[in-house]
Amino acid sequence: MLKQRIITAIVLLAIVLPALFYPSFVPLAVLGLVMMGAGGWEWGRLNGLGGAASLLLGALCPLLCLLAWQAGWLEQRLPWLWSAAALVWVLGGALLLRLGVAGWPRVPRTLRLIVGIALLCLAWLALVQARIAGINFLLSVLCLVWMADIGAYFAGRSFGQRLVARKLAPAISPGKSWEGVWGGMLGVLVLAFGWSALDAATQAHSPSLYTLLAQRGTWLLVLGALFLTALSVVGDLAESLVKRSAGMKDSSGLLPGHGGVLDRIDALLPTLPLAMMLAQQAAST
Repeated sequence: MLKQRIITAIVLLAIVLPALFYPSFVPLAVLGLVMMGAGGWEWGRLNGLGGAASLLLGALCPLLCLLAWQAGWLEQRLPWLWSAAALVWVLGGALLLRLGVAGWPRVPRTLRLIVGIALLCLAWLALVQARIAGINFLLSVLCLVWMADIGAYFAGRSFGQRLVARKLAPAISPGKSWEGVWGGMLGVLVLAFGWSALDAATQAHSPSLYTLLAQRGTWLLVLGALFLTALSVVGDLAESLVKRSAGMKDSSGLLPGHGGVLDRIDALLPTLPLAMMLAQQAAST
């Protein structure tokens, strides 16, 4: 399993890194379309659709993204859209976690499918807009999610095993603890202050998310970093809840050793659009 994970990770890096650092945003946008198509297919399977219907749902997601591209949304400021995404993730996430695993099937399947595809499309749109804003900006958002995950892992293992671990959501994801959440938040705060200081020292050509927030005050940098970290946890828990309700360990087997696409991007689904919301608001005030 470890060998499989390493091989898959190397292959993914060989694909993602050239697209990320290519002078144009187009390769990353196309790669994102493939990922969201796979995510749409997995979402259909997780919600009880058959093979053909899941494939159609997977095709619908990149089609909607292409329509947004054709409409010129990639270069437009979309504060209303990011605010709507924040509302859905904050209120919808809280409601979803309150419903729990048993409550998920009671949500009408049509509504589940529509919301899922909409959130995938919003994440793709935010990913591409973040890349257009600059590699530094996009990397700062991606690293926030990775740091939250790394900090949670080490804090959970260090403190959760020595102390009586306080489970975050035992019925959804038994391995997650509150100690892990605090560790992830602390790691993200260190990353945010360090990154913004490095931007200032190197006079970065394109600002990171942290620099944009810090320009409006340290308080906004702290609150923004903590808010995004919390929502990355919500995205992770939401996908775990849906998988547990469907009786599936992974969203699919597309990525050997890693599960499916949704397993890899669940925390990014809320973080990317909400990072765009905070960045655009910070830049406009």
